[in-house]
Amino acid sequence: MPKELIAQAPVGERSSSRLLVLDRSGKTIDHRLFKEIDGLFRENDLLVINDTKVIPARLRARKETGGWVDILLVEEMDDRRWSCLVNGVRKGSGETRIFVGDHAVVLKAGAPFWTIELPAGADAARLMADYGNMPLPPYIKREKGERRLEDYERYQTVYAIREGSIAAPTAGLHFDGDVIGRIAAKGVKIVPITLHIGIGTFFLVKSETVEGHEMHREYYTIPADTMEAVRMTKARGGRVVAVGTSSVRSLEAASSGKNGDSLSGSTDLFIYPGYRFKIVDALITNFHLPRSTPLLLACAFGGQEAIEAAYREAIERRYRFYSYGDAMFIS
Repeated sequence: MPKELIAQAPVGERSSSRLLVLDRSGKTIDHRLFKEIDGLFRENDLLVINDTKVIPARLRARKETGGWVDILLVEEMDDRRWSCLVNGVRKGSGETRIFVGDHAVVLKAGAPFWTIELPAGADAARLMADYGNMPLPPYIKREKGERRLEDYERYQTVYAIREGSIAAPTAGLHFDGDVIGRIAAKGVKIVPITLHIGIGTFFLVKSETVEGHEMHREYYTIPADTMEAVRMTKARGGRVVAVGTSSVRSLEAASSGKNGDSLSGSTDLFIYPGYRFKIVDALITNFHLPRSTPLLLACAFGGQEAIEAAYREAIERRYRFYSYGDAMFIS
């Protein structure tokens, strides 16, 4: 992957990004702009979006000695405690008193997750609003502590309403109101799910085998109306088109029976080549990192050889990669 193809900023208009179209059956590749994606939909299709909203979960704190600590909030444990990832404090250091703005908080060492404990009366949401940065992935380079207003708007989908993610559902970043309107005008029903993206999505596979990777849980919920729309779409021969790997995992988790009849809960479903999809018929996704679980899901859905060929062509044609990069439509 040429480093210069890793997108450091979004394109001027959301829907002006490029779109690689992969037909699994014929293994053909076509190239369009994302704003032309409505032409790929059929009247009976169903579009499933993830309406999660990214929280400014990255905090920069000051140690009593004057050094700086970078903290990524991962999951709320109770009113005062969050699990987190920490950079800038030695492992095994026990408890460390640090300052987020003027607020004194306590870091407790752990592996791989630390615990951050807020003082009585402190509010994590207020702390993030005042001092938090958008949790951009490390391959998007920003100055330490830099708060770029562009990131607060563009590292968020236009339909994000339910706060809880620590990473954006990046396939949805390409949609704007005009594209959504033209898709709906074709008779395509658009329905939401919510999966709060956590470390389960962006922890890379480091085990010797894919099967040895531990997929961390992420919370999802699917409205009953959405599942009813899925059933009706299947019954009339339409396609369920999922926006992003997070939407795929939610739908497939709900169909797995692992959580009984519940349409919400925590899922650690790990989809990699060999998985048999039960619900999703087409996928809109970005170009993903090597060794990442979203890439493995894309390979499972599109076929490993076809995905590898698509990535090679995308590199040759100078597509933009990763979170702020271009998109694929796999049917």
